[in-house]
Amino acid sequence: MGPIGIFDSGFGGLTILDGIRKRMPQYDYVYLGDNARAPYGTRSFDVVYEFTLQAVKKLFEIGCPLVILGCNTASAKALRTIQQSYLPANAPDNRVLGVIRPTAEVVGKLSVTRHVGVLATEGTIRSDSYKMEIEKLHPGMTVVGQACPMWVPLVENNEYDKPGADYFVKDGIDKLLAQDSLVDTIILGCTHYPLLLDKIRLYCPENIQLVPQGKYIAESLEDYLSRHTDMDMRLSKGGTCKYYTTESTDKFTESASIFLHDKVESERITL
Repeated sequence: MGPIGIFDSGFGGLTILDGIRKRMPQYDYVYLGDNARAPYGTRSFDVVYEFTLQAVKKLFEIGCPLVILGCNTASAKALRTIQQSYLPANAPDNRVLGVIRPTAEVVGKLSVTRHVGVLATEGTIRSDSYKMEIEKLHPGMTVVGQACPMWVPLVENNEYDKPGADYFVKDGIDKLLAQDSLVDTIILGCTHYPLLLDKIRLYCPENIQLVPQGKYIAESLEDYLSRHTDMDMRLSKGGTCKYYTTESTDKFTESASIFLHDKVESERITL
């Protein structure tokens, strides 16, 4: 038996971890942030796959039978290849899940106009992963995306609630809605973006439904484990959480407190 592993290129996956732990506090968790090589958003598919696979292997070594890629870029660029090529040959009893499909599933229940927008990193938008997944699950739904390259730096530099963030938040939303004025549901397709939620709401029309991912990923994971009792039986349930980073532990602790509103202890790890 082992913990649930949650991986992210940086700190954004902490919003996923937070959502999951609030819904399922009984499980043990391990969080791994590849902060030394973040961000992944502008890296190539090959490099993101290589880095993500290294992290997945490390979490398997630690003892995690189930790993959640709490990073949209990793989910977009690496998940499918890991699931289809790596796992069957190397770890057939383990599982790796992403954050894109559970988010795509929920918009079908939220959008009335059937026009959906996605705000995300350049890598996620260029991959078209949300567009493909949503159109597969909800045929006929229109999807437009907008890359917001400054949003992650604003969050990671603790500027997300400062006046300087307003221009970049408004600019991203305006560019998205200029593509399709019928959009009534916007996916926050990067796990950093929930920290910008107050400013996003400020510049979004009131009729638009915003979809931060933590809540929906948690609901999806709970449903997954209820359907896959063999995996649930392999997960330890002691209510603990450990944090690992590829960067300085002091830096991780400082930044993690922004996302979790609590001080955490972390260990440095190499991939």
